[in-house]
Amino acid sequence: MNRWSIALSALSMLLCLPVAAQQPDPATQLTIYNDNFAVARTTVPLDLHAGVNEVLTTNVTSQLEPDSVILRDASGKHPIRVAEQNYDAGVVTQPWMLEKYEGKTIDFQVTGQHPGETTIVQGKIVRAGQDPLIEVNGHLQFQLPGLPIFPATTDGLLLKPTLRWQIDAEKPAKFDAELDYLTNGMSWDATYNVVVPEQAVGTGPELADVTGWVTIRNNSGTDFPKATIQLMAGDVAKIREDEFRGRAMAGYGVAMGSGMGTQIAVSQKAFDDFHLYDLHRTVALRNGESKQVQFLEAANVAVQRNYQFDGSNGQPINFYPGYHDINRAFGNATNTKVAIREEITNSEANHLGMPLPSGRLRLYRQEKDGQMQFVGESMVQHTPAGQTVQVVSGNAFDLTAARHQTDFHVDNNAHYMDETIEVKLSNAKDQPVTIHDIEHLNRSQNWDITEKSSDFTKHDSNTIDFPIVVPAKGSITLTYSVRYTW
Repeated sequence: MNRWSIALSALSMLLCLPVAAQQPDPATQLTIYNDNFAVARTTVPLDLHAGVNEVLTTNVTSQLEPDSVILRDASGKHPIRVAEQNYDAGVVTQPWMLEKYEGKTIDFQVTGQHPGETTIVQGKIVRAGQDPLIEVNGHLQFQLPGLPIFPATTDGLLLKPTLRWQIDAEKPAKFDAELDYLTNGMSWDATYNVVVPEQAVGTGPELADVTGWVTIRNNSGTDFPKATIQLMAGDVAKIREDEFRGRAMAGYGVAMGSGMGTQIAVSQKAFDDFHLYDLHRTVALRNGESKQVQFLEAANVAVQRNYQFDGSNGQPINFYPGYHDINRAFGNATNTKVAIREEITNSEANHLGMPLPSGRLRLYRQEKDGQMQFVGESMVQHTPAGQTVQVVSGNAFDLTAARHQTDFHVDNNAHYMDETIEVKLSNAKDQPVTIHDIEHLNRSQNWDITEKSSDFTKHDSNTIDFPIVVPAKGSITLTYSVRYTW
């Protein structure tokens, strides 16, 4: 009999429970969510006799939410009446053992000066905790004298997180019950790598290669030797434990893969109001491990690069009648940078067309010799099929802008205000580019462009876009006047 069998037998005797036959852990089905939690589904073999049965399983995590546990017969043939449930995640550790033997004397194994040389000294654990205090030969020391050696007969040893039930059965039954529970400590996210070719940028759509990866992280405190994994994408409402406890104390009620080669590709389907991605494989997912799986691979994806200048950085500053001096200089913006915006249409015609979960998008560009260079990254939101992925990958080095207010007049009695804006756009590149000057007309709900040096497009009730073609090694000045009324 090996050491593990001896230890397990001793543990079972202490718990007054029979030793179960050693069987491999059943496969666990995991549905992992973005927000550091997962749903785990596994089976528990039940061999019930009439009356009260003591049943336990160690095939759970150390971050299980006990009140989320569901134990049932999926076939519906055997009703399960749980009279009592107990969950213990206090797995034995060295600090736990030191605390258990506080005030007692134990052996410490001390390494000698020569390889393989060890001696045993005795020390009394005066104080356990993060800063233990040990008495050795009548002297106190803060450092452990060596490797602590604890008696094998220590009471209450818990080798794994354990879930125990008292099940009241009307008659004998033998079947595999389904166990479902929520656990914290598991998460996933998506990353996208977009590789565009070497060419003059800003002249039209570029055909890029796109790969998507999911990274799965297991920090649940438990290994999963065999797990089938699904990933849930979407904003699923989940009450955090600290939020739940705070509301309860305040008296509030709470309601509630790879696509390459011969491997099976990751698939997705709509589920409820979210999207579910299936890896279609059984994997080993160890505690503390991160695992990457490719779920998207597409070529010849059109990527449109735009340059955008926003003098206000998108922050609206409204005009208040009678207090115009506060916002008088709003037109003299300090931002001079021109942002690089990449747009990718998520459609089948563009060789994509699957719902894309939120994540990080990295952009690479090839040089003439084929070497790739990293040229920016940004976060993308959940993007349904048919919509457009829009990211800002950085600011253009050779493009600059300056925005100034050249005229300002307000008449509170007549309820109007006139303002004139001048925007100088400069281009140091060897080819012309189009820069979109974004203007936010936030001083009043009613406005009218009275003069302009270029046409514009209205995006919404207070945002307009001037697309300006700036010549190579040159600059262009845009002017416009606006009248606000109230």
